Amino acid sequence: MFVVGVDPGLTRCGFAVLDFESRDRIISAGVLESARDLAIQDRLASLHADLLGLFGEFPPSVVVVERVLFQTNVKTAMSVGQAAGVALCVAAMSGAEVVSYSSNEVKLTLCGSGSATKSEVQMMVQREFGLIKPPSPPDVADAIGLALHHWLLHSRGLSTPGQLR
Repeated sequence: MFVVGVDPGLTRCGFAVLDFESRDRIISAGVLESARDLAIQDRLASLHADLLGLFGEFPPSVVVVERVLFQTNVKTAMSVGQAAGVALCVAAMSGAEVVSYSSNEVKLTLCGSGSATKSEVQMMVQREFGLIKPPSPPDVADAIGLALHHWLLHSRGLSTPGQLR
């Protein structure tokens, strides 16, 4: 069962393909990038094509897309929202179950605090998966964290992160 985490972004979209039935649970992880000098529609089309390719190579059972609740920069919020929309669309087209969690929910599950820093999330992902160093850039750790968060909730039959404690 592939659980794919997607940390949406237009310049860098983090992704992680996890298989919790496998010994090597992180199957693939990285970032999908688009050039800043391209028109927005071309960047979104590029992300669409990249996600189609990813889901074609690793057919997901579940796709977990980060839900954006708040951004201080309106321009960033718009582009992240557009990237999230593309990810949700491609995920739905793949036939996978599609779920969304906020970064605060994931941080609460992984670090015990919804206000944990990106570096704390990176360190917790490193520790959970026995990695030599923290995943980088943080978008990768966030995508891994999203997939792990969902799996922890699902495997324990829980519906909210607060129930993990």
